[in-house]
Amino acid sequence: MAEIRIVLCRPSHPGNIGAAARAMKTMGLADLRLVAPERFPAPEAEWMATHAADVLAAARVHATLHEAIADCAAAFALSARPREWSPQVLEVRAAAAQAAAIDAPAAFVFGSESAGLSNDELFACQFLVHIPATPGSSSLNLAQAVQIVCYELHMARGASVPAMRTEKPATVQDIEGLYGHLEEAASSSGFLVPGSRLRERWRRLFSRVPALEREEVNILRGLLKSLLKK
Repeated sequence: MAEIRIVLCRPSHPGNIGAAARAMKTMGLADLRLVAPERFPAPEAEWMATHAADVLAAARVHATLHEAIADCAAAFALSARPREWSPQVLEVRAAAAQAAAIDAPAAFVFGSESAGLSNDELFACQFLVHIPATPGSSSLNLAQAVQIVCYELHMARGASVPAMRTEKPATVQDIEGLYGHLEEAASSSGFLVPGSRLRERWRRLFSRVPALEREEVNILRGLLKSLLKK
């Protein structure tokens, strides 16, 4: 994600700068640029940049948007408002996928909290990006918008949830032992009656469990053993 840059134009609240740094850190981004911030550095930014002090400390301040994106191969402008005239419009997921495929610096540009991006700032970018939202309530907090973009970029780079630690998988022999134990319990209790399709039913039930663990089978068999004793 080193090639992806987050640019905040004229941010008025330093707390949003810190929260944006935190959003970036959680998704593996580190290049934060600020264009003419109203107050920075500021303690509010530090308070909100939980676990992202390094991103905040490395943030670079620029006088103009052009200076912040001059070396970028592509710049994506974020806006909730449709424009009659604008660069090519992309939905945020498509924009993230396109940016992730560029083998050169690319920037996602966000406007101020109160006014968003000016027309000049918008046309300094090659793409206009929308985050789909409920009509009439499409305006997001600046840091929230940064978080969504960073998440989509993270996913576009192939991120996934870490695999859960699992025990040894149950073997066919383990599962057949469970079926035998179920049949024994069902017969001794009178629950299994001649002509019943119960055997097929429990096999069908357990076939919908993606990957039974040996320990889980042993728990069920322990329960059946205890019930049969009684």
